[in-house]
Amino acid sequence: MKEEDIFMNLSLEKKPLLSVILPCRNEEKSLLYCINSVKKILADFNIDSEIIVSDSSSDRSPQIAKEAGVVLVKHDKEGYGNAYLEGFKTAKGKYLFLADADGTYDFGEIPVFLKALEQGADLVIGNRFEGKIEQGAMPWTHRYLGRWIFKMFIKIFFGFKLGDIHCGMRAMRKETAENLNLKTTGMEFASEMMIKTMKQGLKIKELPINYFCRQGTSKLKTMTDGWRHLRFMLLYSPMFLFFWPGVFLFFVGLVIFVLLLTGSFSFWSINFQYHPIFLASLLVILGYQLIIFAFFAKTYAHTHLGEKSKSLDFLHKHITIEKAGIMGLLLAIAGIVIYIMIFYKWLNSGLGELQEVKRSVLALTLAVVGFQTIFSAFMLSILGIKEK
Repeated sequence: MKEEDIFMNLSLEKKPLLSVILPCRNEEKSLLYCINSVKKILADFNIDSEIIVSDSSSDRSPQIAKEAGVVLVKHDKEGYGNAYLEGFKTAKGKYLFLADADGTYDFGEIPVFLKALEQGADLVIGNRFEGKIEQGAMPWTHRYLGRWIFKMFIKIFFGFKLGDIHCGMRAMRKETAENLNLKTTGMEFASEMMIKTMKQGLKIKELPINYFCRQGTSKLKTMTDGWRHLRFMLLYSPMFLFFWPGVFLFFVGLVIFVLLLTGSFSFWSINFQYHPIFLASLLVILGYQLIIFAFFAKTYAHTHLGEKSKSLDFLHKHITIEKAGIMGLLLAIAGIVIYIMIFYKWLNSGLGELQEVKRSVLALTLAVVGFQTIFSAFMLSILGIKEK
């Protein structure tokens, strides 16, 4: 079916609106060009639509938008995410089309993106690396290094393959945007949108697009914005942020504990007897705490963000607050009993010097881990309470 036929059928049904949202902050050099480009393609395909400029500018951009006859959403909230969040509040369309107002994107792609939505996609995103990138339009650090790093992280953290997760040209159903419950206000908004879409199992379609040199001064900050994207990915992947580092630290500490409690060990011709046991205790306690943090994060996401987790369902089903509390209590009691034995031995020795460093540290570690388990069980239960 031809693209024109698709839009004609849409118009005959209910004339669903398309909301084109352009985030704008001091884009007076490119805004009018972008608005006119959008108007032309919408008119050529007779698409019932509205153009929204979400503006926080201090230059002539608001005046340009007013004179162009588009919907102006004026606010004083800085940030890429804020611009779209404010625009979403005004948008009436069945579909939302998002693109920067800096002249870097070809708005002639709008019909192609709409067609992908009509064919079942929940979110459509451009892939600049599959199209043509104008010379000078993208720094080599973004084109090669940044692209490879974030592509790798998306694959490792979330198990998805996307060629251009941070492309600014996107389209989605309005209900998709509402269900995603997007909250971030800065550049990480782009990552939040894609990660939540992937986690909810929605259908994503990538389309090759061309990318051009921007008009005006770039507002991107490579290191700062890159870190914000990476930070958000880590926050949404607690297994990599907390769980696996915690498991590593816990078992390294446990191995050192076992080696020292059963005697001494040598490393690089250095004989260790009891001093490393303090490090072992620290690693075990810290590792265990990170593992607990991972369960906190997963429980919150499961209960309040609607994420699905079979492993978490299994744990909640078989490990109740009572079972975890009893396990923690037994560990704490074991540590306290060892301390009592050491104290009793000290009394019998006439309050003299004791060589009980290893057992003292073991008792301390068991008690700390035990009490951590008890109180963490209550915290997990609190996080697991669903809001009505």
